[in-house]
Amino acid sequence: MTPEQNQETSEDIISLTDKSLYINREISLIQFNRRVLEETANLTHPLLERIKFLSIFANNIDEFMMIRVSGILRQIRGGVLERPADGMTPTEQMKEILETIIPLQAESCRCWSQDLKPALASEGIYIHKFRDFGPDQQEYLKNYFDTQIFPILTPMTFDGSHPFPFISNLSINLAVVINHPTRGQVFSRVKVPKGTLPRFIRIPNNRMIPPANNSEYHYVVLEDLVASNIQMLFPGMEVKDTYVFRVTRDADMEIEEDEASDLLTAIESSVELRRIGTPSRLEVHAAMPEWIRGILSTKLRLMPTQVYVSHSGLIGMSDLMELMDIDRPDLKDVPFKAALPACLGKETMAAAVSRDDLLLYHPYDSFSPVVEFVRQAAHDPNVLAIKQTLYRTGKNSPIVHALMEAREEGKPVTVLVELKARFDEENNIEWARSLERAGVHVIYGIVGLKVHAKMCMVVRREHDGLKTYTHMGTGNYNASTARIYTDLSMFTCDPDIGADIADLFNALTGYSQKTGYRKLLVSHGTVGTMRKELIARIDREIEQQKRFGDGYIAFKLNALVDEECIMALYRASQAGVKVDLIVRGVCCLRPEVPGVSDNIRVISIVGRFLEHTRIYYFKNGGDEEVLLGSADLMPRNLSRRVEILFPVENTYLKDMIIRTILEMHLRDTAQAQVLHIDGSYEKVLPKEGEKPLNSQLWMMEHRGIWHDY
Repeated sequence: MTPEQNQETSEDIISLTDKSLYINREISLIQFNRRVLEETANLTHPLLERIKFLSIFANNIDEFMMIRVSGILRQIRGGVLERPADGMTPTEQMKEILETIIPLQAESCRCWSQDLKPALASEGIYIHKFRDFGPDQQEYLKNYFDTQIFPILTPMTFDGSHPFPFISNLSINLAVVINHPTRGQVFSRVKVPKGTLPRFIRIPNNRMIPPANNSEYHYVVLEDLVASNIQMLFPGMEVKDTYVFRVTRDADMEIEEDEASDLLTAIESSVELRRIGTPSRLEVHAAMPEWIRGILSTKLRLMPTQVYVSHSGLIGMSDLMELMDIDRPDLKDVPFKAALPACLGKETMAAAVSRDDLLLYHPYDSFSPVVEFVRQAAHDPNVLAIKQTLYRTGKNSPIVHALMEAREEGKPVTVLVELKARFDEENNIEWARSLERAGVHVIYGIVGLKVHAKMCMVVRREHDGLKTYTHMGTGNYNASTARIYTDLSMFTCDPDIGADIADLFNALTGYSQKTGYRKLLVSHGTVGTMRKELIARIDREIEQQKRFGDGYIAFKLNALVDEECIMALYRASQAGVKVDLIVRGVCCLRPEVPGVSDNIRVISIVGRFLEHTRIYYFKNGGDEEVLLGSADLMPRNLSRRVEILFPVENTYLKDMIIRTILEMHLRDTAQAQVLHIDGSYEKVLPKEGEKPLNSQLWMMEHRGIWHDY
């Protein structure tokens, strides 16, 4: 039964477990990436920013194939019968994924070859073929090849005496067809050294004829340069053809936590296994003959449906991010300076927070106060202890350096480093070891759970006793992503919150089955109560609607997947509660279903910044409640992670979140798209005569207004 056919309007008739009421998670994730790809055609973005969106799209699809598709293929091979709320079997999901993603990838190829690449050329940025250069440029590139590339290339032939070479995950490769004088046609593989060398190699302007001006950029793609000089690897042989290909492997590590001597050893072993995971996709260029595709897919044990054909001439478009290094400010977003609360220029973080709670909205607000909070605590003689969680910190992290400074000052420092943060495992292992060498007490996460909560506590001796200062946020302690992700963070010395954070740290570093907290909502595996408490608040809004008719809920989050939470929102809609949802990515809730979700509106905003904030707002009959934190409404967040949601009780800050942040995003008519009953998204347009409202641009222009208190 389709949602359109499900026209009953009685709660007693419509079952909220009906599979037609749920959108498949994988298809919803693809739809999110469709919205990312659409930004490449958005002419309000400067050209290089449009290319950045194409790179992000390609990288997202790579991760989708490594994690989501690989997981479904494992389910198919294992005969898994368990189905998600939408009722689709793994085989049905795989079929739908192929039907959805193949046209999308074809559109990304067309976008690059027909739109963005010509647009770059019109701006003096050229991606050349080696064969199109004159003798002077070819001589320069051949010398580059001889000195920088040739020494690290290793051709690997396979035949009766040579096994098929291992093809590493996401590496760029050349399939080389050679006419051997005695063996006839043979096949060799050459791995292109992407990573150690740039994918786009620039030719100096003074080597161009006539010499190019300083605003021009001339590039050749690395694999084209290798292919054009491939004969050097096979002297005395006739190289007939070369073809580019790439293999994607299963990167969803299965960590045997209980069988390893310690968690660090388990993670290190699993990271290495990611490189050699089972293949899930083979990408080839359209020019590659069928017989070569057949050899590769047979050796990799791939089905024909796992072979993806590119028509763009560029496989692995995530590397287009390299072009963001081009020094053309006119082709990029205009930079802006993040705001800084005026009080922080006059007093220490401790003094400011002791006076009142402090709210920051990154990237519109600077991330530097978060760093200063830890750094000042490190050098404050009255600070007695620092405890912090780290999930994704980035490279050269100022937060980590501040924590090591605190230890050098002789302060007890405890840091929980989550080693299982996907694709950041190696970086986190390195930081964990550096912290340990500095004398920091490091906890390597929790067996069976991911610690995703963002929290830091500082215990300080003051004239009237010990006081706990806390920082909590919706985003990671990462100074780099804080410039491109929208996140809220709050500082407070509320004693109840301080006691809750202390209790939670004790539960993470010791043994505890604590379930009750004073003000925090906590997800902590089987002892967490976050899902139960959120649903209780939704039910409270239902009762408010029944009694007074003024029920209202607004959530802003990254993903909405959890079936129990979705059913609670359906019940709220059925009771007449108005529900506004801003869900950036995956949304399994199906809006607009008569009698079920016709009071629910879902929008998604994709723009200059990655919308990463989690806000949970309940009108509560005028006694408004706002919760912020690290958790999305997904089973993994609510059942298999350690998460916190914290209340905003300062009246002014609460009002700013409701009336400014939430309201402006809900009113967006420039970047917002609305989700319809069939799972499709449609641009939200301004009313006739009104100018489009870009919520992110509005925030940049009005940044700092929430500091006027």
